[in-house]
This record gives sequence, structure tokens and C-alpha cells, in this order.
Amino acid sequence: MSEEILVNVTPPETRVAVIENGVVQEVIIERARRRGLVGNVYQGRVSRVLPGMQAAFVDIGLDRAAFLHASDILTGSGREPRSDAITDLVREGGDLLVQVVKDPLGTKGARLTTNISIPSRYLVYMPALSNVGVSQKIEDEAERQRLREILAALAGHSEQLGGGLIARTAAEGSDAAALQADRDFLLRLWHAIQDRCRNALPGQLIHEDLPLVLRALRDLVGPAVEKIRIDSRESWERAARFAEELIPNLQAAVEYYPGERPIFDLYAVEDEIQKALQRKVELKSGGHLVIDQTEAMTTIDVNTGAFVGHRNLEETIFKTNLEAAQTICRQLRLRNLGGMIIIDFIDMTDDEHKRQVLRALEKCLARDHAKTHITEVSSLGLVEMTRKRTRESLEHVLCEPCPHCRGRGTLKTAETTCYEIFREILREWRQYDVESLLVLASPDVIDRLLDEESTHFAELEQFIGKPIKLQAEALYNQEHYDVVLI
Repeated sequence: MSEEILVNVTPPETRVAVIENGVVQEVIIERARRRGLVGNVYQGRVSRVLPGMQAAFVDIGLDRAAFLHASDILTGSGREPRSDAITDLVREGGDLLVQVVKDPLGTKGARLTTNISIPSRYLVYMPALSNVGVSQKIEDEAERQRLREILAALAGHSEQLGGGLIARTAAEGSDAAALQADRDFLLRLWHAIQDRCRNALPGQLIHEDLPLVLRALRDLVGPAVEKIRIDSRESWERAARFAEELIPNLQAAVEYYPGERPIFDLYAVEDEIQKALQRKVELKSGGHLVIDQTEAMTTIDVNTGAFVGHRNLEETIFKTNLEAAQTICRQLRLRNLGGMIIIDFIDMTDDEHKRQVLRALEKCLARDHAKTHITEVSSLGLVEMTRKRTRESLEHVLCEPCPHCRGRGTLKTAETTCYEIFREILREWRQYDVESLLVLASPDVIDRLLDEESTHFAELEQFIGKPIKLQAEALYNQEHYDVVLI
């Protein structure tokens, strides 16, 4: 598999696209006015303790207080047994060092932890812990053991370490010298954070994670990545310096893209972004997916559509579900969908087909950077899964709820609004002594009152014995109307 990373930089916005075998798999967008907070370290002050929820709200200088659960609080060195009661762990008005693990999403504030973790290219340093570990995505047991031994030696040889080390997926195959250089960098960074903490005020940012261009080099680049193309000379120079200092073997892959053709027109990235904002996703077989994102969960419905297969219905269903499993994995990454996800595959009667579809789903998700967990096919034919959510989905970054339907996705029909107007006219006529009434509504509703509903409208006017005037308002939506007494 060959991978390429495209980076589009403009002053207000940076966008990164991950391409695998010529197909867009992931898009990350960061805007200068609204940079993500995950990884940032703050000096926080507890503003409110909630014993019933075993949690506390912490002021870190944002518009909304951030959320800290008791399970995310480490006491002392993190090695001691700790109380589970939030009232024993924090007190109102107390200060503590916290790190953001989830960006504010919708109406929810940021999610915090006191278990600080600082990532580099190959390692994650955790000051509050003492153990060493290896990423679960490194499956080769011999390689896992080799990395554990190197990390144990690095931890043992450094009197300054006083913390735990975890080998990231990118550490696979790296030599001891590269890992030691990473450890030394992390120690310098942690000491700098500690120095800034000593004089920090509550709500003050102590350490900010890297900007998106450099995070992409640190977190997204794997062995299969052949090129990282950046269309801004300034950002390219910064990325090249970053690679030279911390990831020397990556330096040759970082390229400046000076082409006249916009970089996101390569591999049709712009088109893929537009498609990722639509509910319906077409499958090559003729079937399709329908993806609905709500605050509680995301639902994905698989449909055969025009695909009829060649042999029988069961084969048609199996082939569609198999293709859908691969497409779903790509859409989860592309749209950055997180939290609870329910997949409604087309019902299969063959148990072997069910197993193959589930294995295909698991195999594709293995390439996902986000942590996922999948259940077996339920008795209702549904697959429940979770995908770790740390930042907002592509839809939430690029879109806002429709001001007309307020995010419902539907509007009342002109017919429904007409009948509501009829009821409102009767209500007003019975309550008040009026000479006449004026109805203000959208052009579509007024047209319907004068056309399809004209007979009912005339009967109503005759019934109340008062003239009713109609006035079209171009700025009114189909649900909006006013009945004015004259």
C-alpha cells in the first residue's frame, strides 16, 4: 500500500488529506480562530464539584467550564491506591494541572485528565506513571518484546525520567538511538512545562500541542507514506526543519508543492469533502448507504438499491454488505464520526456470510488511527461499535444547523402551514373583536392559499364574516407565518 499526505495551508485554515492507493481516506481541518485543544495542558481551577456525578467542572480559561471525571484523576505519583470519591480528590477553588483529551463538542465542554501524556514521533511520556508499554497496533510479539526491553533500559538509565514510556505504532522497527533521542526531547519538554507551572495563573495555557502541519508529520506518517506535499513555502520550511530535528528519515519525503493546480484538486479531495457532507453514499455495486449523525449516535443503513446480483438474493445481500463494510470504514475516517455507531446491514441468513462481513469490517478498521470496538451481529441484525472521538466531525467543522429546520432535516409542508393558519385565524376571531385580518407567510404558502386551498380559504372568510388579506414575505420560511389583527 502506498500513502501520500497533502497539506493545504492558507492564513485562516490548514487542511490535511491522507491518500491511500489514490483514494482519500481522511481529512483533517484546523481553523486559526478555532484550533483544537486536544493535547493542550492548562493550569486549571476547580469551579464546582458534583458528588452525584463523581465529577468536577474546571475553569481552564474557555467560554465553558471543562469536565473532569473522578476516574481521570491520578493522586500523588499515580502509583498509590486512590479514593474513588470526587470530594476526596479535589476541592472547590483548588488548582491542578490538567490536559484536554476531548475538544468541546456541541453543548459539551472539553473533557480533561490529570494523567498528562506528551507524545513525540515514537514515544509517549506519562510523568505520573512508572510502567513501559507498546502500542496494541504493533502485533508482532518479537518486536513488542524488543521495544519493551529498549524502553525498560531507557527508563532505568535515566534518573530524571520519573515517569512511564509507551512506544507508539511509528516506533516499529526503530533503533535504540532514535528512541533515546525521542526520550531526551520529551524530558526537556516536560521540564519546560514544570517550569512554566510554577508561576502560572488559573486558566493559563501551559503547553500547546503542535499546529496541524507538524502534528500530521508526528502522528499520521507511517512506513507506507511516500510523500508529504505542502503547498505553502513557509509551512514547508517549518516542516522540513521539524523533520530534520526530530524525524531525519522523513526529511526526504517532505516536499514543497508549487503547482498552479490547487493541491486538493489532486485525487479529487475537494469533491470527496463535498460528498462526505451528504447523507447518501453510493456503492459501486449499485447499492447505497444512508448515514445520519445525531448528538447521541450515528446510524448507518445499508441498502441494495439497484444491485440484483447474478445468482440469488442471498449472494446479492452478501456482496452488498461486503462492499458496504469497506466503504463504512472509509466514511468513518473521512467524516471523523465518533462515539456510538449503529450499522444496519441487510439481513443475512448465512452465519458464514455474517462472519465474513464482520471480519472485513475489522480488517479495514485496523488501519484507522482512532481506537474502535465492534460487537457481533445482534439478533436484530445490527452491528454496534464505538470509535474514539477526540475532535469534532467534518460536518460539525464545516456546517451549522439549518436556520429554517433547526437541524431537524425537515420542514412542515406548505399544506400543513395553511391549516395552521386557518386554526390561528379562528382562534384570533373568537378572542378579539376585529375588523379584518392580515396573514403574512412565505410565497409558497400564500400561493397555496390562493390556489389549492382557495375554496377552504373562501369558506373560512365567509364563516367569520371578516375580510382576510394575504401578503407574501420573501424572508419567511415555509413554517413561519403571522396573523395580524387590523
